[in-house]
Amino acid sequence: MVVAGAGMAGVQTAVALREKGFTGAITLIGAEPHQPYDRPPLSKAVLLGTAEGSAFDVDFETLGVELRLGCEVLGVRTPDRVLDTETGPVPYDVLVLATGAEPLRLPGTEGVPGVHLLRTLDDAERLRPVLARRHDIVVVGAGWIGAEFTTAAREAGCAVTVVEVAERPLAGALPAEVAAPMAAWYADSGAVLRTGTRVERVEPGAVVLDDGTRVPAGAVVVGIGARPATSWLTGSDIALGAHGEVLADDRLRTSAPDVYAVGDCASFPSGRYGERLLVHHWDNALQGPRTVAADILGETTARYDPVPYFWSEQFGRFVQYAGHHPGADTLLWRGDPAGPAWSVCWLREGRLAALLAVGRPRDLAQGRRLIEAGTPLDASLLADPARPLKAATA
Repeated sequence: MVVAGAGMAGVQTAVALREKGFTGAITLIGAEPHQPYDRPPLSKAVLLGTAEGSAFDVDFETLGVELRLGCEVLGVRTPDRVLDTETGPVPYDVLVLATGAEPLRLPGTEGVPGVHLLRTLDDAERLRPVLARRHDIVVVGAGWIGAEFTTAAREAGCAVTVVEVAERPLAGALPAEVAAPMAAWYADSGAVLRTGTRVERVEPGAVVLDDGTRVPAGAVVVGIGARPATSWLTGSDIALGAHGEVLADDRLRTSAPDVYAVGDCASFPSGRYGERLLVHHWDNALQGPRTVAADILGETTARYDPVPYFWSEQFGRFVQYAGHHPGADTLLWRGDPAGPAWSVCWLREGRLAALLAVGRPRDLAQGRRLIEAGTPLDASLLADPARPLKAATA
């Protein structure tokens, strides 16, 4: 058994296999030299220096998992059942692809001093002294990672300007009426949010915008999205999708025999939502390995169709989302979006399709169960924020 990728999805695949009784050899290959670690703390505790790292609490030696770290995968020869790596070929009986996603770079800035990404432990460690010196910082992108980094930078006392090409934050994730209240969070934190603007170029000590404005910048942090880390599969017989993701089936099997794909690098067909989903979030990397392990061990009931879930801590708020809202026909508010706690529900044919909860974790927990169950709901009851979601059944 060979697992390519030592992030959450790869580590949990190895753990799940052992928990389900797999007794064969397991080799876990990771491109980074560090002990496998969790990513969410990188934009929080690790970045601010309140934690030195976020290594998984997993005893790989006791589990009987061989770690090969600092080893980049280069390609796969499925007819020969061989994974090619920079340290040589690795034969496999079963292969699990768990190489995750890689951040998009701002065009023209690769190798430019002072321009940073925030995806790896090394990225966070390079940014920690930037925050400690309280540099003026320009954040490119007002998505989830941009908001989380801006939160940490303001907490550290940095002056922050956020530049977003869309007219609102989270434009790729939420509709305008839902994202609009979140724009005020930036100003409330003391950050400057400039929407409908793009970076023209980065100069020493400044970022020049497309309207000619020069914004002081001791550092630039780019958070404009990510793509599946699958370029190494180009030319193989493993089918890839339009976004470069591995096309997995409902058991997370790929087009090649005995090759699985899990986590950020793979999409899967959702019977619940009637479309293929590509989910770049922590919970997907946690849940998918259980399906992979079950199928490898012959559990025929294994099917992967989760309710997508993620969370974000930003500007003193705990933001959670469950489900998938494209295709929903009704949007309902629960509470005042100008207040500290509110939720948005998306309904499709009288059933909850998705839920965004700001400071309302009970809504999220109950809503997630309602989505899983496909429970019919009464929209008039659902819109009452004083009524528990579970009491809004039709």
